[in-house]
Amino acid sequence: MPVAEQPYHHGSLRRVLLARAESTLEKDGVDGLSLRQLAREAGVSHAAPSKHFRDRQALLDALAESGFLRLTAALERAVEEAEPHARARFAALAGAYVSFALAHRELLALMYGNKHAPGAASQVVEAGHASMDLTVRIVTEAQAAGDIGPGDASRIALVAFATFHGIATLAAGGMLDGAPVDEVVTAASDTFWRGLAQG
Repeated sequence: MPVAEQPYHHGSLRRVLLARAESTLEKDGVDGLSLRQLAREAGVSHAAPSKHFRDRQALLDALAESGFLRLTAALERAVEEAEPHARARFAALAGAYVSFALAHRELLALMYGNKHAPGAASQVVEAGHASMDLTVRIVTEAQAAGDIGPGDASRIALVAFATFHGIATLAAGGMLDGAPVDEVVTAASDTFWRGLAQG
């Protein structure tokens, strides 16, 4: 006897599928994702996911876009809660980035992989720029206030992100030689900022 299809309000099935897809992604990696399996887990027909995702790549793009939006929201929240000066906001952003990266390792890999893939979906690229734009804004405001030296704010933000991402990668691989992650993040942020101030 076939299992009754689960009823979902308009839009809620998409959220359910994305949530289940992310759970599968973190557990089994990107190769473990399939629309048919997600449909079974959600209790809907095999055709139901196609109303929201035309194919598997569309699902992956939606996951990447959602991930970037959540990353940006986490960074913005951390910056808003920090002390109102650029150095503290920069440090808060660093900590929030590393925390997100460690909590969502497979998702983050998918996010950047999709953003930089040939023919990347425009919505993924746009969402990916938002978190970088926040960092650029902090750097630009600090330069305008005379807190740090001049320079290409976009390039500085890129190097900062590379630094934060590198710390998260080392921490995820257990390669910080026992040093607490938050202490490494703080030291890296302070060192980076001092270099900018002296530049």
